[in-house]
Amino acid sequence: MRILGIDPGSRLCGYAVVEVGAERLRYVECGVLEARAKAPVERRLAEIAAGLEDVLAELRPDQAAVEEVFSAVNVRSAIALGQARGVVLAACGRAELAVFGYPPSVVKQAVTGRGRAPKPQVARMVTALLGLRREPRADAADALAVAVAHAHLRRPGLLPSGRGRRRA
Repeated sequence: MRILGIDPGSRLCGYAVVEVGAERLRYVECGVLEARAKAPVERRLAEIAAGLEDVLAELRPDQAAVEEVFSAVNVRSAIALGQARGVVLAACGRAELAVFGYPPSVVKQAVTGRGRAPKPQVARMVTALLGLRREPRADAADALAVAVAHAHLRRPGLLPSGRGRRRA
């Protein structure tokens, strides 16, 4: 089974695909979809959607796991993140993928054992777990963490804490 992990953003959207084998995870690909910084929000969101649709068509995942919006202090940032997440959900819906949502703390707990782990620790952990030669870019590492967390949390008995919610 192929899992697409997504760290949504209105300018940078991390994506990652891992394959779940009988006994281990296998890295397939990760990257960052970048929208032009100076473009209006509707253009940036369209660029993210088009890039994600290309990823979906090329890598053909079976399920998607998306990081949920965390409560932000800045209302504008929270709205922009919510809009980006909506674009991601729409693209996954068009591809008829089952989508699962996870709060950042659940992803961090599943990957590092600590729900408040700093981003560099999460990046180091996914690099080690997947046997990568170097750490991916921050947004791609976050997307890998979401995919890895989903894989672990969907296998009964692997990790006792945290549950994703179907239909993010």
